[in-house]
Amino acid sequence: MQENPAPTLYLRLRKKMKTGQGQEITLGQVAQLIADPEYEQDLRAMQIYRPSARDGNLVLIDMMMIVAKVKERFPFMSIEHFGEPHVLVEIAGSRMRRPSYVLLFFTWLLLFIGSGLAIMNFHADVDMAVAHRRIYELVTGHRVKHPYLLQIPYSFGIGAGMILFFNHLFKKKINEEPSPLDVEIFTYQESVHRYVITEEYGKLNSPERDSS
Repeated sequence: MQENPAPTLYLRLRKKMKTGQGQEITLGQVAQLIADPEYEQDLRAMQIYRPSARDGNLVLIDMMMIVAKVKERFPFMSIEHFGEPHVLVEIAGSRMRRPSYVLLFFTWLLLFIGSGLAIMNFHADVDMAVAHRRIYELVTGHRVKHPYLLQIPYSFGIGAGMILFFNHLFKKKINEEPSPLDVEIFTYQESVHRYVITEEYGKLNSPERDSS
C-alpha cells in the first residue's frame, strides 16, 4: 500500500510590506502561499513575528525564520520557496506627521529659482541671445535687437521639452514609459533596499532581538 505524500507548502515572499507598531506579522501578510485546503487557513494566520519598540522601524523576516515557525507547527510539511529569501517589514508609527505646507512652499520656491537660474546661466554661457539674433538675420535678412519671433516659441519649447522629458504634467503621466527621473528614483530605492537588508541581516542574530 502506497503512503500518502507529505503536504507541500509553496511560498513566494513579498519584497516589502508595512504594518503597525505592536501588530503581529503573519505568514499570509509576508508571503503568497499555496497549500492543501485543510492547512491553508492556519498557515495564513500563523504568527511569524511581533515587532517591539526596540526593533525600530524596520524588521527583516527571512526564510529561516519562516521555515522554523512552519516546522514547529507542521513538522511533516515540505516547503518549496520561490523568489527572494527575505521580506523587509516597515513598522509604521502610531502618529502620522501632518505635511508642512510652509516647508513645501519654500522647497518649491527654492527649486523654482534654482532651476531658473541654471537655465539662464546656461543661455548666458552659450550666448543664446546672439545666436537668436544671427538666426533671425539669416532667415529674414533683417537685424533686430530682440527677435521675439524666435525667442517666444523657444521659451515655450523649453517648458514643453521638460514636460516630455520628465513624462509628467503635474500628477498626470503622459504615457507608461518611465522617465529618466523615475529610473533614477527606482535605482536609488533599490540601492537603499539592498543596504537596509544587509544591515538588518547583521542584526538578525543579535542576542538583543527577541525571536518571539
